[in-house]
Amino acid sequence: MEASDKPFENLRRNADEDAVSIRPQALEEFIGQESLKDKLSIFIKASQSRDEPLDHTLFYGPPGLGKTTLAGIIAREMKGNLKTTSGPALERAGDLAAILSNVQLGDVLFIDEIHRLSANIEEILYPAMEDFSLSIVIGKGPLARSIKLQLPKFTLVGATTRLGLLTSPLRARFGIVEQLDLYSPEELTRIVRRGADALEARITKEAAEEIGMRARGTPRVSLRLLKRVRDVATVRGAEIIETGLAKAALDMLGVDKQGFDGQDRKFLSALTELFDGGPVGLSTLSAALNEDTGTIEDIYEPYLIQKGMIERTPRGRKATRGAYEYLGIRPKNQPRQLNLLEEDF
Repeated sequence: MEASDKPFENLRRNADEDAVSIRPQALEEFIGQESLKDKLSIFIKASQSRDEPLDHTLFYGPPGLGKTTLAGIIAREMKGNLKTTSGPALERAGDLAAILSNVQLGDVLFIDEIHRLSANIEEILYPAMEDFSLSIVIGKGPLARSIKLQLPKFTLVGATTRLGLLTSPLRARFGIVEQLDLYSPEELTRIVRRGADALEARITKEAAEEIGMRARGTPRVSLRLLKRVRDVATVRGAEIIETGLAKAALDMLGVDKQGFDGQDRKFLSALTELFDGGPVGLSTLSAALNEDTGTIEDIYEPYLIQKGMIERTPRGRKATRGAYEYLGIRPKNQPRQLNLLEEDF
């Protein structure tokens, strides 16, 4: 490697080290999802006592809640290696066969976006999950023959943001199916303070609370905001991230106290002003916002629904009274209420 390439190598190494250090390494270090943690702890201890791999596990919920992190924790708790791939990456049957043939006893195979697996890939996955076997076809035409290989016992951990898109046969083969919920501001505050310690950044409790309050209930967002606030602190020469600096940095990023960013406000404005509050279909909203329907369903809507800004109806998306109050506008179909002085005239 040339000398000019070494700084970039260091940057990549530092980025990888930051990612590893911020992620919790054990179930006890994982913040939030208390009910899920309690159940996973029991399942893992029971599997260890029987000297068996953990049953195949499926995590579902909005992105950024810790599904990948939990897969890594399961691998460490079960004393196995973590092998990671994703549904879109497995295009051919040989791709999955190559991964499964290298799995060792007790390993954890993590498949992100598992709902995007193709039908032919699923057909190979079924016997691997049930019987720990892999069928490989050798040759073509009349000379083709099938060889059945026995696989070591492993745990498949799947993650999806769209549980409804999983086929019933695949979903039925998971022994553990758990949903991850959005986090509370208090939990996110703890995650921000832990992340700040890992990044060796000093932050006050109040500043961490400010970031946690604006993080959309998502740890990934809270850590992303923390890093951007740290950037502002570095440029300003601040040794400690205080509340005023955190507020100024978050305002600069366009993230308000509700955790809404510019795209959220654009969504609400389109729904209330362009479509009179709805109901309006998802495809129409997608065209108006120039956003993919999956992005709207997975990224924007879960948090807006939790905050009481929109609701899903059989006829489409509809703005609530909270959306109008947040935007400071009056519904077009709602008559303006007169005060006593106006009634007198």
